[in-house]
Amino acid sequence: MSIGAGMMRIPLLAGSPGAALALVLACAACSAGAQDFPVTVEHSFGTTTIAQRPVRVATVAWANHEVPLALGIVPVGFARANFGDDDGDGVLPWVAERLDELGAEVPTLFDEGDGIDFEAVAATRPDIILAGYSGLTRSDYEILSRIAPVIPHRDGPWSTAWREVIRLNAAGLGMEAEGAALVGRIEARIDEAAAAHPDIAGKTAMFVTHLEARDLSVIRFYSANDTRSRFLNDLGLDMPRSVLEASAPGSYSGEISAERIDAFADVDMVITYGNEGLLDRVSDNPLTSRMPAVANGAVVLLGNDPAGTAANPTPLSIEWVLEDYVDRLADAARKSE
Repeated sequence: MSIGAGMMRIPLLAGSPGAALALVLACAACSAGAQDFPVTVEHSFGTTTIAQRPVRVATVAWANHEVPLALGIVPVGFARANFGDDDGDGVLPWVAERLDELGAEVPTLFDEGDGIDFEAVAATRPDIILAGYSGLTRSDYEILSRIAPVIPHRDGPWSTAWREVIRLNAAGLGMEAEGAALVGRIEARIDEAAAAHPDIAGKTAMFVTHLEARDLSVIRFYSANDTRSRFLNDLGLDMPRSVLEASAPGSYSGEISAERIDAFADVDMVITYGNEGLLDRVSDNPLTSRMPAVANGAVVLLGNDPAGTAANPTPLSIEWVLEDYVDRLADAARKSE
């Protein structure tokens, strides 16, 4: 994977005596293309000013660590993966691959099973904390701000699209230009994959959060505001009017009684988490079977694995999963005809 203009690829061994110096050298190498400090970033809770270029970068919540990694910086700590982690090491495969490319060991992993581990974050002595994609509350933000300047979400919890995640976090690092270049490279790959699969263009798709085989009375789905749904738009799929109308402002999810399943007659295909057994139950159910996408078998089933995880697009996962994901979408699109 290429690195932003002017970046020097320097192997970093997290926790080693030379790690901080290596980060300083890396940032010095990219300073010609980065903005000057201090840097001020606007967000949901106001503004954050970073007085000088951060050296020790910590991240919390989901995927924020992928931005500095993509830009050649190894964080001093980031959240342990709690979904899709096949081998249980807390690091998703595209992150492990990038760490290997940078010659770096896995840094401190924060266990966020019960929420942000503020003490663990503080122990890494960060100069900045990135959280552009997160569910940070104002209380979380204020506590973290006592540790270091924080870059939280801009438009609300868990609603920051992958482009904005890159732009927000890169701005905090003083690497706005490099972040923009990274967005451009990912967009080019998405466009290339979508062009190779014209079957999906213009189809309508809905991302169901999960279908509970024991209770199909309620359909829960990711709203038009969610990053998974927006990624489908990136790939050339359209958002069904029914999902748009059922999406509450600022909410990343919604639900509707299965008795109103006919509202989703405009959905060509469904993406959800589950297996063939679940699909059989949904297809046999007198309510959910009335949905055209289900009746046609135009359903993409994702598992609790890296491929399923990457359906929520992040800076490093998009290229890792892109071909497989688009192949699955194209197969479902053909069934919807």
